[in-house]
Amino acid sequence: MTQPHSPYDDAVSPETSVGMRVNQHTAPPIAGDATVRKLRPRHVTMITLGGIIGASLFVGSGNVIRSVGPAALISYLIGGLLVFLAMRMLGEMAAARPAIGSFMEYARVGLGNWAAYLVGWLYWYFWVGVLAYEAVLGGETIAGWFPGVPAWAASLVLLAIFVGTNLISVRTFGEVEFWLASIKVIAIVVFLAAGLLFALGLWPDSTNTVNYLWSHGGFAPNGYGIALTGVALVIFSYFGTEIAVMAAAESEDPAKGIRQASSTVIWRILLFFVGAIAVICMVIPWDELPEPTNVSVAPFTLVFERLGVPGASVIMQLVIFTAVISVLNSGLYSASRMAAALSQQGFGPDLLAKKSRRGVPVYALLASTVGGVIASIVNFAAPNSGIFEFIMNSAGLVALFVYVFIALTQWNMRRKMTPEEVAGLKLKMWLFPWLNIVLIVGILFVLIVMLGSESGRTQVYTSLIVTVAMLALWPLARKKVAAKS
Repeated sequence: MTQPHSPYDDAVSPETSVGMRVNQHTAPPIAGDATVRKLRPRHVTMITLGGIIGASLFVGSGNVIRSVGPAALISYLIGGLLVFLAMRMLGEMAAARPAIGSFMEYARVGLGNWAAYLVGWLYWYFWVGVLAYEAVLGGETIAGWFPGVPAWAASLVLLAIFVGTNLISVRTFGEVEFWLASIKVIAIVVFLAAGLLFALGLWPDSTNTVNYLWSHGGFAPNGYGIALTGVALVIFSYFGTEIAVMAAAESEDPAKGIRQASSTVIWRILLFFVGAIAVICMVIPWDELPEPTNVSVAPFTLVFERLGVPGASVIMQLVIFTAVISVLNSGLYSASRMAAALSQQGFGPDLLAKKSRRGVPVYALLASTVGGVIASIVNFAAPNSGIFEFIMNSAGLVALFVYVFIALTQWNMRRKMTPEEVAGLKLKMWLFPWLNIVLIVGILFVLIVMLGSESGRTQVYTSLIVTVAMLALWPLARKKVAAKS
């Protein structure tokens, strides 16, 4: 009996070509080589758990709470809901046909080559900026611990170390990320458990402080409107959840891993983000939080100090440094896989698509690293040039672009399916297409809010400059794709 054809069948799985268009001329994929060591379930599980825990939660959450008050819980809930909807849509597509290129590959099938080219290279550009930022931050942290070590040298050493781990094999990446993510997860679980006991008065020398949620000017001391605008501050904290879906596509059981990554994101958001914000607001009055200029006054550090944990500042420095190098590790993986998948489709140099016998896109990895190295050197060599700031700001809207492309792609692909094909989906988005509309409108709201502040406008304008530049190069890529097909 012939199976019904679904638009998802036009996307590509790791079993076929890891992002390559399949035809009779396609050579046997390297991903099927016996020497390729795929990610194990425990790797995918921990990448799924720890992928979204970064310095933005440990340190940046303090700024949100200081601006919004305890109603920051609403900001994180709404932001988390938008991300969850995007992940569920991505999960539907990925579970039906896993692909390393992830949303880029589905954008190609659902919206066309131009969409895949644009969202893919913007995503790569974003991670190059993140690599530079995390390398600089990690280098400065090491220089703070060891004053005799130049920060720029420490940054380059960190990049070299994680390029090495990524070059060996995907499983080596997974193993390193497993342990780094484990440290983050353990730290935040201890924080949540101890902080809750303290707030309930069950910790030694503590009293019930749950009323801090409403006793210092109310739950929303600055109004509920600012809680909505706070969504624009927090939504970027969640970016990185899609790495779990990309990694699951290189696992031993892609479909199972993708379903797990997509389905559990909501409780991870509720536990790690909303739960952490609730604990901070219950242990320390929101109006007593100082501006988190460094780790010593970060909200997590202050909570541990109030719990009486000795060396709280040093502990949090180590945890945050772990988060930094974890993002560095994941960023190299994400950037290299996206560059390779783009080049396999003809959207980039053919060299970037080549893989080692262990399935690692070596040249894509090195190209991504070069971008991070250049941006890092610029920051140290010409700190007042504004170039580093431009790179950081111009990557600001990529998260929003990715979520909109995911919503539009899933909408268009589902629209083309028959009822029988929809019924056969392994993972299904609910209330189609109404939740697609909710996500798109929510992202537009965040964009409008960003235009209301100077820093937000800077991110919007610089991101648009990079987007226009990418589109200007599209005719060259289109010629290459036409010649290849």
